[in-house]
Amino acid sequence: MAFVPAQGYYPLYNPTIPCRSPIYGGLRPGMAIYITGKVSKHSNSFAVNMGCGQYDGTDIALHFNPRFEGRDTVVFNTFQSGSWGGEERRNDGIPLRRGTPFEMAILVTPVSYQINVNGILFYEYRHRIPMERVQCVHVAGDVKIQSITTVGGGAPMGGPAYPPGGEMILPAYPSMNLPVMGAPIYNPPVPYYANIPGGVSPKRTFIVKGFIPQGGQSFHINFKSSRTNDIALHFNVRLNENAVVRNSFLGGGWGHEERSAPFNPFLAGQYFDISIRTGNGRYKVYVNGQQFCEYAHRFPNVQMIDTLEIGGNIVLSLVQI
Repeated sequence: MAFVPAQGYYPLYNPTIPCRSPIYGGLRPGMAIYITGKVSKHSNSFAVNMGCGQYDGTDIALHFNPRFEGRDTVVFNTFQSGSWGGEERRNDGIPLRRGTPFEMAILVTPVSYQINVNGILFYEYRHRIPMERVQCVHVAGDVKIQSITTVGGGAPMGGPAYPPGGEMILPAYPSMNLPVMGAPIYNPPVPYYANIPGGVSPKRTFIVKGFIPQGGQSFHINFKSSRTNDIALHFNVRLNENAVVRNSFLGGGWGHEERSAPFNPFLAGQYFDISIRTGNGRYKVYVNGQQFCEYAHRFPNVQMIDTLEIGGNIVLSLVQI
């Protein structure tokens, strides 16, 4: 059961550092790059570069460079025509620490990159190079990367061109069209409720990205029918039981629990990336790009499943339906 990413959602998991993750079709307003990882315990520095080519010496539209020697500092810059430009620095209230996990979101607007770290706007860097020239994300240095994900990207070369559709809701920059299958929502509150337009259909993918804080005990994802109040799929991560429970609530009662899984990828203090793909007879669940489980439909009329609920001890980074 190979991992099939959603349209407009291109993840790279657990790359060897240094690494380059391509951005197909170049950048445009409304796109975002999500990077989750952990700063090495003895890190001196690392860098995230928005490169204009996939080779050394290429122009770099955005250089994001945390430095942990002396006073912690993040340096921002652009490398163009063989030379670095004027540095921009921030050394107050840096949310990056040695030995700690982080999530970085680079949100692309017409005039700048909005750089969020751990869900908080950290810096805005104005474009010095046209965003359309950016071809890849390059990560190097003393850092371990869990995932690099392009949201709203174009199709791979030779692949289908996806038509415009959906919107990404971003802080201070709303209503930007994205060529994706649904509507990515950035940093939504928990509990989270959303309507599924048209109901669940085969070959549709739902994305949930988030973080389990220390002390978190459980969280759940429910696919429900608002008409009957049935829960077609209850996906319940229970850290206190070291289990991931799948079940359905039909006709006023819970069915038989399913708990078997090849591994448990959920830990407190870590980020996660869940993709739930609806097949003709089952749900296919992937966690951090790896096959996790399948769950056969118990609620036969899947078009009546029109509500997504997420609750529990988590911080959500992105939901795409």
